[in-house]
Amino acid sequence: MQVIRCDGSPEAVGDLDAAVRAMLAGGEAVAPLGPGQATPPQDPGPGWIVLGTSGSTGATKWVVLSAAALGASAGATHARLGGPGRWLLALPAQHVAGVQILVRGALAGTRPAVLDLRDGFDPAEFNAAAQRVAAENQRCYTALVPTQLARLLDADPDPLTHLDAVLLGGAATPEALLSRARKAGVPVVTTYGMTETAGGCVYDGWPLAGVQVRVSGDPGSVELAGPTLASGYLGAPEPTATAFRDGWFQTSDLGRLDGQGRLQVLGRTDDVIVTGGLNVAPAEVEAVLTGLPGVAAAAVVGLPDPEWGERVTAVVVPADPARPPDPGALQLAARQLLTMAQVPKEIVLMNALPLHGIGKPDRSALRTMLVARVSSAHRVTHL
Repeated sequence: MQVIRCDGSPEAVGDLDAAVRAMLAGGEAVAPLGPGQATPPQDPGPGWIVLGTSGSTGATKWVVLSAAALGASAGATHARLGGPGRWLLALPAQHVAGVQILVRGALAGTRPAVLDLRDGFDPAEFNAAAQRVAAENQRCYTALVPTQLARLLDADPDPLTHLDAVLLGGAATPEALLSRARKAGVPVVTTYGMTETAGGCVYDGWPLAGVQVRVSGDPGSVELAGPTLASGYLGAPEPTATAFRDGWFQTSDLGRLDGQGRLQVLGRTDDVIVTGGLNVAPAEVEAVLTGLPGVAAAAVVGLPDPEWGERVTAVVVPADPARPPDPGALQLAARQLLTMAQVPKEIVLMNALPLHGIGKPDRSALRTMLVARVSSAHRVTHL
């Protein structure tokens, strides 16, 4: 198994790209690792890629993806977007979204343009690279997380408008951010998926070709099937048997299908807040809060409460730190759009949300911060 250490440099991406292309042709397995990441416990053999994922649990699971699953995902993506093209890689290469850009390029016969991420994501460098790619007179794409998109919109959205598609995933996207991007002419495509599905497999709520979606209940647990599924977790037969059953992957997400079969993801099942005997999906509350004036981002968690069991608690990041929204006014506005159970009983203003992975809110860290927050934090107490 070829282990590639990814440090954010174009040189490391070049090494990984070569290893992925060899693997797709039947060569030895590849394990792209981030800084400080441990080595997988064993070698699955030729024709596989091994990706570490911790989800929201913190414990690493090694997902084994076949060349066939990766290829099915890449082919279905290009079919949905209008054909193969040149990709601009602006995500960490060791994550599945980064690996898929390399796979798509390999199968399309192109090489990705690569952003140097050793010093972090730089909007100016991205825009310069996007302009170069767009000038090549071929279809061109990129993939981003919501935080990157927000920074690019603040800097200069014009280079994004010259791309044929901007895949957006890794975390829930605030509706206000999507609306802002689309008004600017950015061709955003929201994606849903995970390492176990070879990356995004549902685009703008609709599954890619060959992918199946079902939801047990309304809302209920999201399950996925199709040719893009991983073969399981390396050296972990019991977790594999639990997560992959009868050809279906049991996600940890809560969602619903509308009347046309379009998927709406409401967050993780273990994030559901039980308050006063009622279930509250944080994503539904966050969607309302991020649509209110003065709110850049929001995250909702449940904190222990002797009366309610859990109290719905929201953290809001102001759009303008110099003019933060009034928590009381936000709460009153939320009462017009949410059920009483969903309305946050506390609203806390923070400068930024703690994140893990490639942009997902770290709810565990957020709960810890809220419990330990200083008395000077802005908050609204019980209704």
